[in-house]
Amino acid sequence: MSRTRYAVRARRHGTRATLALAVLLALPGLAACRESPRESVRIRIATGSPTAVYHAFGESLAAILNRELPNVHAEVMVTAASAENVRLLGAGEAELGFTQADVLPADPGPDPPVVAVARVYDDLLHLVTSADSPVHTLTDLRGRRVSVGAAGSGTEITVRRLLTVAGLDGAQVQRERLGLDDSVAALQAGQIDAFFFSGGLPVRAVAQFARDTPTRIVDLGEWTAPLRQGNPEVYVPRDIPRSVYGIDPVTTVANPNYLVVRADLPETVVREVTRLLMERRSELAAAHPAAGRMSPRAAIATSPLPLHPGAASWYRASKP
Repeated sequence: MSRTRYAVRARRHGTRATLALAVLLALPGLAACRESPRESVRIRIATGSPTAVYHAFGESLAAILNRELPNVHAEVMVTAASAENVRLLGAGEAELGFTQADVLPADPGPDPPVVAVARVYDDLLHLVTSADSPVHTLTDLRGRRVSVGAAGSGTEITVRRLLTVAGLDGAQVQRERLGLDDSVAALQAGQIDAFFFSGGLPVRAVAQFARDTPTRIVDLGEWTAPLRQGNPEVYVPRDIPRSVYGIDPVTTVANPNYLVVRADLPETVVREVTRLLMERRSELAAAHPAAGRMSPRAAIATSPLPLHPGAASWYRASKP
């Protein structure tokens, strides 16, 4: 999709022009114009569970946007995560959001309603159980009660594919569709035998569970290759070292995370969001270490989604 085509789409929306003007007036060098009345720019950021990485990252990003872009009002939305976030953006109910790459269509088409700002970090799939559990491998889940992630989450999509390649589809696993916090509570209460969650390291709720309860994270490294057969550009093996949760290290399945944006947002708005996302990495890392792993060079690898023209413009100027 060409930069010109996106710009034409943005100009067709009168409200989008107002947003562009608001951000332009906030840029350095335009102080003389700042006395003119301006409408507030609303940026809703679709995240995930309050104890997961998307939410911590989103809250920090919202604080930065509110502080550094006059008349911008950024707010964080608690959601089921990736799949719901993409739906909210496509429906015009959010402006920014986080998603796993495996939630996105392999071919987004010539005119996708949602495009990319940056690749931000990798999600690692956790299969969490208690240390005295009989679940030592993925196939040990057969016949057991397992939380596969909330409806509308990226976790659920990844786990569905994983269970299929492991021959555990259908009714072979008793699936519960619980969010992260509810999964932890259910495992503590003995209502489930294990839970899955896909998140950047460390996942705060998993760390808290491991501090309070003898915990095992199940190694999933051998399943990366079977998953890649149908999704060659998505899944890669990654280690969860002992230093993260203080328990035995494992290898698991990882896939990239993107910050995505509505395609019809003006270039000026998205350029400023991209600039602050990259220039304030140390502040974002203080909110969660995963955010500090971003770099402009890696951020542009957002296949299959194209970059928004505003994001692409900033990266070209910065020469990552």
